[in-house]
Amino acid sequence: MAEQRKQLRQIARPFVADGPSGVSIRDRLKGLTSQDEKVLRAVGEHMGRLASLDLARRVRDALDHSTDTWAARKRDLTAESSSRWAGSVTSNTHDQWGLARRSQHQHLTSLDAGIRMIRHRLSLPVGGKGSGGKPGGYRSRQEWFLKTRRLAVLETVHDRVRAERDAGGVSVVRGGGRRLLKARHNLTAAGKTKAQWREEWEASRWFLTADGESGKRHGNETIRVTPGGEVSIKLPAPLAEYANARHGRYVLTVRVSFPHRGEEWRDRVACNRAVAYRIHRNTSSGRWYLDASWTRKDLPVVPLGTMRAGRVIGIDMNADHLAAWLLEGHGNPVGAPRRFDYDLTGTAGHRDAQLRLGLTQLLHWAKATGVRAVAIENLDFTDSKTREKHGRKKRFRQLLSGIPTGRLRARLLSMCAEADISVIAVDPAYTSQWGAEHWQKPLTTPRRPASRHQAAAVAIGRRSLGHRIRRRTAPPHRDKSDHGGHRTARARPDTRGSEEHRPRVPGPRTRSAEPGRGRNAVDQDAQDRSGRPAEHVQPMLSL
Repeated sequence: MAEQRKQLRQIARPFVADGPSGVSIRDRLKGLTSQDEKVLRAVGEHMGRLASLDLARRVRDALDHSTDTWAARKRDLTAESSSRWAGSVTSNTHDQWGLARRSQHQHLTSLDAGIRMIRHRLSLPVGGKGSGGKPGGYRSRQEWFLKTRRLAVLETVHDRVRAERDAGGVSVVRGGGRRLLKARHNLTAAGKTKAQWREEWEASRWFLTADGESGKRHGNETIRVTPGGEVSIKLPAPLAEYANARHGRYVLTVRVSFPHRGEEWRDRVACNRAVAYRIHRNTSSGRWYLDASWTRKDLPVVPLGTMRAGRVIGIDMNADHLAAWLLEGHGNPVGAPRRFDYDLTGTAGHRDAQLRLGLTQLLHWAKATGVRAVAIENLDFTDSKTREKHGRKKRFRQLLSGIPTGRLRARLLSMCAEADISVIAVDPAYTSQWGAEHWQKPLTTPRRPASRHQAAAVAIGRRSLGHRIRRRTAPPHRDKSDHGGHRTARARPDTRGSEEHRPRVPGPRTRSAEPGRGRNAVDQDAQDRSGRPAEHVQPMLSL
């Protein structure tokens, strides 16, 4: 009897991904005078000091935080600034504390996964092979011993982090973050001098952020920007001496226009709708910038069935390119595949620009073809990038880490929302495997060889349209069937479980069996009669 194939995991249904929940735009504060910069520095340093003190108090409160402690902190801040500045500071403090708690939870999850994987591999014999998608034992006794030491270290760290979580303690570095903090201990590797690092550190800890308020003049009373581009700041009480306008305000000499989404921003401030602002300085270039952000109105969600009625573009994400193929409503590839390259080396700004370039080219092609939806995999390599699972496969782990799943997905959702194109997220299970097995060879021509990634794009597109990925095989040889008879079992498009393995029918599979033998010997439908199926025909798939 043939060996039973492993059971396929359940495949999740495709769904329409939610669009971005907010909008953020930026403009440069060009032409600031020395007095303007002096006031901005003074306000940023003063509010930054208050924000640091408030964050420290929130961390000390830990799980004892309540509305009373929140109100007490806000009253103390109001005395040294204003009620609106205090509201912005406390709101930002709670966001930072919540982010630190979520990061702490993710750290614990990662430690749990690493500990479980090491224990599993230590339980196997040295050199043992893996099974069921899990790696085997370690290669040598030396590696086995070193992993026992690493297990002890991970368990110690896990106990410490779990104790901190249970007590409500978090580790937060306000401003530039932990990376900038650690750069102080190795300025040579960071490429900075002590003065440069100190300037960047202090600028990152300034606080010049104001939350918007609907119904107030131009949507913000603390940092107000008029439709004409005039920027004014409500000064904290100790800095009222710098005011050059009524009601303790300071008006900057520059004007902003927001070239990107400027009309949308002007419509909001003209109607007194909430807009949040943030002023910050880039220490490397010495330039000041103003960011404006607001909550986006929920867009109507197009039903999945409506998008399946038209064409769709399947996209396969890779470490250095996007492979895409256009599919018509019946799941058939149309035209030639497309490849959009990007280079994710260098600085963060360069990587972000490369992603934008690749996605812009993709969306231009989507508009030219007239599609209303693109399909991507709902990827998450969180538990697949650890060295505990893949061991010495460093290049493979680097390959997984190099695929910009989260960043690319966020950029794609944001840019597709502006282009009025929906995004369908599908389960990534077996798309590359079945795409290469069933679509790479049929789509290959002498002049256009299809790659594995392009075949995966076809598989992703078909799954988003509700079609099966796997294609039925050719009929058996004439000497193994009724002279060119049936093909292998094929489910209807709407049959659930069509992505699963085809069941194996035990017993004789041809009519050469003796009378009275076989599983269906007493079944009249299994007899050699006209209009009735033979025993060797496999049943239709069902869930």
